[in-house]
Amino acid sequence: MIGQISVAAASASVGTDLFEGEIWQQSPVPRVLSRVGLAGSAAALDTKVSVFIGTVKVAEMYNSATGAVLINQHMIPLGEAVPPNEKIHMYVDDAPDTNPINAIVELLE
Repeated sequence: MIGQISVAAASASVGTDLFEGEIWQQSPVPRVLSRVGLAGSAAALDTKVSVFIGTVKVAEMYNSATGAVLINQHMIPLGEAVPPNEKIHMYVDDAPDTNPINAIVELLE
């Protein structure tokens, strides 16, 4: 499964969970968080996020480009197990200045 979000800069303040409310954030079956990508804002590397599975931080990353996440260029491999009913979170650590911030996750069941 591919999950994708686009959040306006004004809504992506520090501490915001960009994945909150997404249908793929939680599942009753075990999954693998295979890859994740982040792009958008006004400049590459101006937005920082932390990725968590439940309460465990599995990655810190910056937006690798402006605009949309390109699957063949901006995806970072993680291969992290996601237990049943555990939520995947992407918390904003350093907010985008302007323009939406975009993320894609690849989840394997």
